[in-house]
Order: sequence, then structure tokens, then C-alpha cells
Amino acid sequence: MKKVGFIGMYDKTDLILNIAKILTTMKKKVIVVDSTLTQKAKYVVPVINPTVTYITDFEDIDVAIGFKNEKEIKDYLGLPEKEKLPYDIMLIDVDNAESIDVFELGSATKNYFVTAFDLYSLKRGLEILSGLKKPMELTKILYAKEILKEEDDYLNFLSLGYKVMWSEYKIYFPIENGDWSVLAENQRVAKIKFKKLSAQYKDNLTYIASEILNDVSENQIRRAVKIIERGV
Repeated sequence: MKKVGFIGMYDKTDLILNIAKILTTMKKKVIVVDSTLTQKAKYVVPVINPTVTYITDFEDIDVAIGFKNEKEIKDYLGLPEKEKLPYDIMLIDVDNAESIDVFELGSATKNYFVTAFDLYSLKRGLEILSGLKKPMELTKILYAKEILKEEDDYLNFLSLGYKVMWSEYKIYFPIENGDWSVLAENQRVAKIKFKKLSAQYKDNLTYIASEILNDVSENQIRRAVKIIERGV
């Protein structure tokens, strides 16, 4: 099972669900684990009878909420501790250093650091990274009004001395291009739709999915995105 971490204080729920939708369209069995303290997925993903911990199906994605570690997920599914989880890919939403350890993200297939440049998202996100016990390679996913080298340099400066190895490639999501109203509408109708998302947003989703599915061509992933756009 591939394991992918999305670390930071910035809201990552829609991003992770959109990536998961591409992966399930590619016939992968995916579980999204919300290990955050705020547990936003509890309020975004529809469920009939929510409990303290539960797994619900949302658009062919299993969404796990309230679990502290993989063992608790196995217990919920009735699996022996030594048996592997029945998924191809686990996407983990993280906003605390403890979850990095208990979900063993140090050995994950890929880890992303997700932030905007408001001081709360930036400094609280880095506070999580300050708890790293071993060096970790992270790819930056940056939300900003415009791409400024000064902002990225500031992030690099703040993270000096942390056990972080930044990958060379960075992924930018423009904040003010209409995508947020589309995502908000998707939440209201409890659907994952790509049709009205910007080309750049979909290109970024494609790129992230291609990094996770590193044995699949980008053209195949783009075809999956087109299927989601058509609502097939």
C-alpha cells in the first residue's frame, strides 16, 4: 500500500478528496484518513450515522475519521493486526506532529507540505515540522495570490534548522481564480465535480496524481480527469 502524507495547517480536505477521486477513477482502492485535530472531513463528507470513529464511502473513496493510527482502522474493519489494509493508496491529512509518527510518514511514498502565506498557516504549519524526529523530504504545495520568490524564500528561512529536505519542484495554487466558489458548491451538493475548476487547478491535481502513480503515464491520468469532468 502506498502511503502519502499531506502535512500542514492549511485546509487540505478538498484537495485530498479531489486527488483521491482521480485515483479511484484509475481503478485504485483509496482510503483518505483525516487525522487532523479539527476533523473537517466530518463536516464535508456526508454520512448517515456519524460516530466517534467511522469509515464512510464517498464517491468510491473510503474516508476514515477519528482514528489515531492504522491499528484502530484495522480493528474497525475486523482485520488482524498483522494483516495489511485492503487499499492500494492511503492519503493522510495531518495537522500535528504526533500523526506523522503514528502513521509512519517518514517511510511514506510521498509527503507534501501544504500552506498559504498568512502567518497562521505558515507558522503553525512549521510548528508541526519542528516536531520531526528524522529528516523528511517534502514537496511544497503553496496557495498564494501570485507566485513570489520572496514568499518562498521566507518559508525556506523560517524552516532553517528543521529536519526538512525540500524537493526542488513546487506546486502553486492561485487563491483568487474562482476555484474556491466551485469547491464550496461541490461541498453543498456533496459531489466531487471538476467541470468548472480552472485549468491550472486540474493540471496540479494531475501532476500530484502522477507523482503518486509513478508507474502510470500522465496521459492516462488526464483521461481520468476528463471522465470526472464529464461526470461519467
